[in-house]
Amino acid sequence: MEGTVRNAGTHAAGVVVTDRPVEEYSPLHRPTGNLGDSPINTVTQYEMSVIDKLGLLKIDFLGLSTLTIMALASELIEQRHGVKFSLSNIPTDDPETFELIGRGETIGLFQVESSGMRRYLKEMKPTRLEHVIAMVALYRPGPMDFIPDYIDRMHKRQEISYRHDDLIPIYEETFGIPVYQEQIMHSAVAIAGYTPSESDSLRKAVAKKKAGELKKHKKKFVSGAIARGVDQKTAEEIFTDWEKFARYGFNKAHAADYGLISVQTAYLKTHYPVEYMTAVLTIYQSNTDKVTLYASESRQMGIEVLAPNVNFSCWGFTIEDSPQGEFCIRFGLGAIKNVGEGPVKEIVQGRGEQPFKDVNDFLRRVDMRKVGKRALESLIQVGALDDFGNRPALLESMDRIIAISSSNFQAADAGQVSMFGEETGLVETIRLPEAKTKVSRRTQLDWERELIGLYVSDHPLSPVMDSLQKHVSHFAQDLTEAKHHERVSVAGIVTKIRQHQTKNGKAMAFATIEDIQGSIDLVIFPNTWKKYAEIIRFDEIIYVKGKADTNGGDTKVLVDQVRTNISQIESIEEPPRPAIQPPMETPPPQTPPVSPPVNKPTEKVSASVEDKPEIKEVPSKQAPPPPDPFPPEQKKEPEAEKVPEKPQAPPEKEKPAPERASSIILEEDATYLITVILKNQGDAIRDKLRLRQVYGTLISFPGKDRFAFQITENERSHLLEFPNASTNVTKELLNHLRDMLGQDNVQVEKYLF
Repeated sequence: MEGTVRNAGTHAAGVVVTDRPVEEYSPLHRPTGNLGDSPINTVTQYEMSVIDKLGLLKIDFLGLSTLTIMALASELIEQRHGVKFSLSNIPTDDPETFELIGRGETIGLFQVESSGMRRYLKEMKPTRLEHVIAMVALYRPGPMDFIPDYIDRMHKRQEISYRHDDLIPIYEETFGIPVYQEQIMHSAVAIAGYTPSESDSLRKAVAKKKAGELKKHKKKFVSGAIARGVDQKTAEEIFTDWEKFARYGFNKAHAADYGLISVQTAYLKTHYPVEYMTAVLTIYQSNTDKVTLYASESRQMGIEVLAPNVNFSCWGFTIEDSPQGEFCIRFGLGAIKNVGEGPVKEIVQGRGEQPFKDVNDFLRRVDMRKVGKRALESLIQVGALDDFGNRPALLESMDRIIAISSSNFQAADAGQVSMFGEETGLVETIRLPEAKTKVSRRTQLDWERELIGLYVSDHPLSPVMDSLQKHVSHFAQDLTEAKHHERVSVAGIVTKIRQHQTKNGKAMAFATIEDIQGSIDLVIFPNTWKKYAEIIRFDEIIYVKGKADTNGGDTKVLVDQVRTNISQIESIEEPPRPAIQPPMETPPPQTPPVSPPVNKPTEKVSASVEDKPEIKEVPSKQAPPPPDPFPPEQKKEPEAEKVPEKPQAPPEKEKPAPERASSIILEEDATYLITVILKNQGDAIRDKLRLRQVYGTLISFPGKDRFAFQITENERSHLLEFPNASTNVTKELLNHLRDMLGQDNVQVEKYLF
């Protein structure tokens, strides 16, 4: 087997172009792996380096989603404004475009939307395309160290020096800092008399750090430079600079291509913001994280993002005119989980040019057999049918809606419309009843969050926004403007908690909170975590004071203090926060206040939780009440007798049953196994949210104890274990779980290894 090829990879974008059939130059083989719908059915057996040595032309054709965004945006612009754009005529010298880039408003733009890039662009204040090209080349590991020097030299705050006068015309455009590989090639020609092909060989040796080749080129370069009147010391210093340059040299042609697209997308966003953001949201509608980010950015730009609605939405995001004469973006139905292209096509065809009058009109014009129960349920839960009635009533009537619609369309298929149609007055209709089960406003918001990735109709922070506006110094998007170690105060709903153990064995945590603009990452060091671990809980609103940490790109908050009572927080001594665009209009007066959180999901739990099949059993009669985000002091239960240790190998009938949470005496040095019994409630989404919240509660108590879920569905029970997760069984945790799930659904026993 020695010397044989184990596997063959395929370059993602490399295409070999030849003047004659490729097999005359290289042996071919079929592609390996799953290429999906790729039209490529043959690849070269020679790898890239061999192709290069043969002198064949290899071109990289990149399939960028940004190009699709630009094409869609240009199509919308032509439809609405009569202006036709293409890659060849989008301006790259527009002053307003560079002002937008200089303000760091680059979310949604190609290559320049990260927080670190936005921060540097605000410092740079680029005024022409070359500045953006240089930033694209510099913003990578290695050359990033030179960005502050580049900016200072650009704004004449730092003196520019050159090793030799012949380098001035070559390095002048980058203010004396070698940024591009092409600059090495030109320098070798100017200083040492290299030919263009020799300079390209030098470029490759430097870029690939080929020690043997570099040694040969150094000797050749120094001797050539001396022959042209350059002293030996200067020549050696120039070449030494290039050897250091090897770790960060970048191809200018590549940077120019990317920088050009960056500026062109900035132009579209500057002058046609609604069309551009609609295109961005449509292309990324299957990525909930991206949709959340770009919807928030749209609102920051003053563009309202409307909830999905079967009367107005299409597959992708669309532009609508508001009654006030402003442009809005309507959520696409394709962005809703469980709703495929088939159901959307059926709804849009049934609607035609006339909106649905009510639920009866909807079921008569749309064949629910093609929509499906799961898609209809998701549409109702996100509010896409709110024009027809409230969500609980629609959910309870869902089976009848499907049955009546199916009956009507089956009759039509059988040619019975004239017998049982509207002319006879025998069409069955639905009158939505009062919902038997009340669903809190918060639960409905959780449905939105689960199915489309963000809150659209309202936000759980709305009831406390007045207080937050007074006391919060930075919302999520404002945080990028904070300076390193600047004192900040933030607030939001806890969506993720990840525990970590330091080298010294101390517990700390990383958490994420979500506010009206996006997510904020928190770093909670051991002393702070020890002090506030009990109140940092999933799905709770917390107020945090700390310091901004801008190292490593995205800005984080190093936590100093945490509060949960938002109404009693005190403002920190800081300048007032700049005014921000509200995320959405204030809900109408009749909107009920947001209820206590019910089973909000975390974003990432574990594979076993995420992959859990949906639960579809009839609701249990002992369904536990939802937890309160700010519970009163937990009452201590009287302690009972000590848990007996499990015998070494008892007969099955002698094995002691796990004890209930209320009758346990915890031994300090013992390790425990806590088993949580979860019975399905008949609502797949709420069941999943509840499972995630219980998991989040368990892992937010760091320790060495184990836990497992016993899940009951369809009269069958499954034990779900978590070998890579742990918890700390304390009275507080047990009380918290008992309040969430009921006393009989939490069992504890000693864990025997």
